This record gives sequence, C-alpha cells and structure tokens, in this order.
Amino acid sequence: MAIPKRAQLLISAAITWFTFRYAPETALSSSFAWNVVALFTFQLLARFSWHTLIYPFFLSPLRNLPQPPGASLILGHYPRIFAEPNGEPQREWIDTVPNDGVLYYRWLFNESRILVTNPKAIGEVLATKSYEFIKPQRLRSGLGKLLGIGILLAEGDEHKRQRKALMPAFSFRHIKDIYPIFWDKSKEMTDAIAKAIKSDPSESNVVEIRDWASRATLDIIGLAGMGQDFNALQDPNSELNLTYRTVFSPGRGQRIMQLASMLLPEWLLANLPIKRNGEMRDAISTIKRVSYDLIQSKKAKLEKGVRTDVDILSVALESGGFTDEDLVNQLMTFLAAGHETTASAMTWAVYCLCKHPEAQAKLREELLNELPAINDPSIPIASTDIDHLQYLNAVLNETSRIFPPVPLTLREAENDTTIQGHFVPRGTTVIICPWAINTSTALWGDDAKEFKPERWMGVGKANTGGAESNYAVTTFLHGPRSCIGRDFAKAEFACLMACLVGRFSFELEDKAHVLEIQGGITARPKGGLRIRLTPLGGL
Repeated sequence: MAIPKRAQLLISAAITWFTFRYAPETALSSSFAWNVVALFTFQLLARFSWHTLIYPFFLSPLRNLPQPPGASLILGHYPRIFAEPNGEPQREWIDTVPNDGVLYYRWLFNESRILVTNPKAIGEVLATKSYEFIKPQRLRSGLGKLLGIGILLAEGDEHKRQRKALMPAFSFRHIKDIYPIFWDKSKEMTDAIAKAIKSDPSESNVVEIRDWASRATLDIIGLAGMGQDFNALQDPNSELNLTYRTVFSPGRGQRIMQLASMLLPEWLLANLPIKRNGEMRDAISTIKRVSYDLIQSKKAKLEKGVRTDVDILSVALESGGFTDEDLVNQLMTFLAAGHETTASAMTWAVYCLCKHPEAQAKLREELLNELPAINDPSIPIASTDIDHLQYLNAVLNETSRIFPPVPLTLREAENDTTIQGHFVPRGTTVIICPWAINTSTALWGDDAKEFKPERWMGVGKANTGGAESNYAVTTFLHGPRSCIGRDFAKAEFACLMACLVGRFSFELEDKAHVLEIQGGITARPKGGLRIRLTPLGGL
C-alpha cells in the first residue's frame, strides 16, 4: 500500500530532526526546512519512479496480459483516452486486441486498468463476485457530492439494505401503474414542442431535442419518483432545470477537472478559486434544499394520515429504513441519474431515426396502426399498450445497445482476486465498458456497429437481439448491482419516443451533419442535436 503524502512529509521531518541532532554532517542542507523539502522531493521521485516505471514494466502481475499498442512510456494509453470520448478507445481495442476476456491497458502515469471483454469475465465482475469489486473511493467522493451516497454509490451490506427497501417502488406491479404519468408527460412534451415551433418567427421548425428530452425526463422523475411536478416543460427557467443544465454542461474544462480530481487532494481541488467550483457548490446546495423540502412535505402528509403515493420517496419513507440524510442522498441520486440517462437515450434514438428514415417510417406505421391513443388523446394508456409494440421496443433496444447513455463504469478490486483465472491485485481498477461490449464483433458479428432494429425481432430475440449471452448488452449492467430503475427507464423511454414519432416526422437540420460525441458522465452528440420537425397531427 502506498504511503500517504502527509506521512511522507512527516517522515522527512523526522529524519531531518534526527540527522540534525545526531549526524549533522550528513544533512543535505544546513536549513531544517530545505532539508525536509529535499528529503520529501526525493521520496516523491522515488515513489513516482516505482509506480510509473519499475512496478508496471518489471513487477506487475498484469504486465503480460494482452495490451493495446501505442502507449507512451510515461503517460501510458492516457493521451488517446483523454483526446477521445469515454469508451471510444475501448470500443476499438475490444475488437482489435486478441484476448481471453481480460485486456490490460495503462492509464495516466501507467496506472493499471483491466478491461473485461467477454461474458464470462463480465459475469465474474458484475454477478458472481459483484461485492468484491467496489466503486473506487475517489469516484465515490467525487460523484457523491452530486448524487449523494445513495443506492448508486453504496457498497456491501449497506447497498443490499437500500436495494431491498427500495425494490417495491421499482417492481413491475408498480411500474405498470405509472405508465399514465409517462404518457401524459410525453404528450405534454409534444404539445409544448408543437407550440414552440408554431410561434417561432423564423418558421424553421428546428428544435434542440436534447433540451426537450431533459426537461421531460426531469418532470417525469419528479412526478413518478417524488410526487412533485417540477414544471420544466412549461418553464425552462425553472430552478431545478437550470441547476441540472449547469451540472451537466459538457466541456473540456469539465474533463480537465475530472483529471485533476485524480491527481490533486480533494480539499485542494474543491477550494480552487475557479468558476466551476462555485457553480457546483450552488447547484448541490439547491438540489439538497429541494430534496429536503420534498421529504418534509411527504412526511407531513404521512403524519396527518394522508395516504401517500407509491413513488420512490413514499416507499422509502414508509420502509422506515432511512434517516432524513439518507433520504436526501436517495433523492439526489434519482433526480440526477433518473433523468439525465433517459434524456441521453432519447437523444440517441432520435439521431438513429434521423439517420435511418426507413426505420422511422416503419415505427410510425406500427404506432398509428396499433396504438389508438396516438390519434385519440381521450384513450387512456396502459402498460400492455406499449409493451406489445414489437418494433418500438426493437428500436429502443437497438439504440440502447449502440449508444448506451453511460459509456463506461469503474470498479476496484477490494482485495487480491482473479478474473478468468488471471491474478488481479488489490486496488486494481476494472473497467466495464458498455460502449465497447455492446458493439463487440465477437458478441454481435460483423454488423455489430450498425443500427438494425430487426435483430430484436423474431422468436426468442425480443430480449437478446439474437446474441448468445445476456452479458452481450451491459447498458443497465447485471447482477446485484444492476440498475434498479431499468424497467422504469425503459417504460419512460418507450412512451416518450412513441409520442414523438407519432406526432412528428423529423430529420437532421444539417443532413450532412458529421457526428461528434461529447464525453462526460453520459455520452451525447457534441453541440446538441438540432432536428427539423414536420407535424403530423394527432395527439
């Protein structure tokens, strides 16, 4: 285990004291302070040499595993990782570097990374040994400020306790009952879009669809998750919408801050006098306040004997297993993760349908023929109405396969362990990369990166896409740490896309648009996604 820098500094001071007292002639400097600095610098250089050059190249048990080419002597594979969106290098490596399920690459200053690439290795990390591979502490510290230490970041027994308490809110019996909320908000979104393009003086019929998707999903998680309509669709300047737009605003500066968080002490990084720190402090304060107010409002209703709704917050309160602080953490988790990922998924689905107008036309035909509520808003919606639409679900599954909203996730070996029989030392970072696994040619064939909804059609293919293993798709992960909100997100996604495709035909504003991917916690088209809409009537 590496000696903390503070301990190294103390060791340098102690050595200097003993040297000055008992062997002053051996001191590096006549100044006590400069002698401490010299010894501390020597320790840092020795530590750097050990971790960057000696251990990874000559002693690491991982050094003989298959590695991608093109690594720098000092910086490893990091220059490419930093230059490209999250998951892009891994998407290439998984297909081009021969391996047996485990691939080794070197991050900044040759820090070890293990990329799992086949179903057996993925199953070990996510299922059979799921609690042996934990979220790295520095990741938990960084994301925990924004998301709270809720179910997404909790570990071990605490994670099991939280998941058990929250599961009733995500059971199929409950999810099917909130389809009307998803549908009503989806209709509200398309009505608001129609109104916006009608009142646009330029008459361009062009909108930035990601913004609309994000506002709709924020309202949905508010209503279905907390029983509170945040009204982001009607008011884009609502407090919470503006807050999350600040939090998730992409940019190179954000990536630099993420890099700095890996290198600088957390306390130093948080106190740097930069604009982003101030924005994040204000945003987190707002999110915590809103979460706390929602909790107090729900508790007041409960104490008065008013029957609460079966939403996430109500279930958590009625379980009795959470303190107010715990509940704030859960709400922070679901507010952020519960709307940002689905907004990204919807954006990618729109992009895919713009690039494949034949798929868009086929989907619209299915909706108009088999979903009466498209043409008659008075008809109530039920889960079965949406779930039986084979081509809709095929389009959404294919979109989520090719463009999973979260490109990669990290785990860390809590103790010495193995993956596929390969020894993995304690503290090694393990990468699960849906961006790469979901489009692996070994798992999906030569057309793995092509958008083909038909692969999800036919007997036995609706849930597998024709792949031989369930682990060929890792969009929602697997095992005990799989996404608890998977069914919630898939139902919400389906309603949003059904309403949008049933109400408008659409194409890219610039038909020659070349896709660039903006990295970050979620992947998105760089610069947003501007589409031209043609109203079709209905709804």
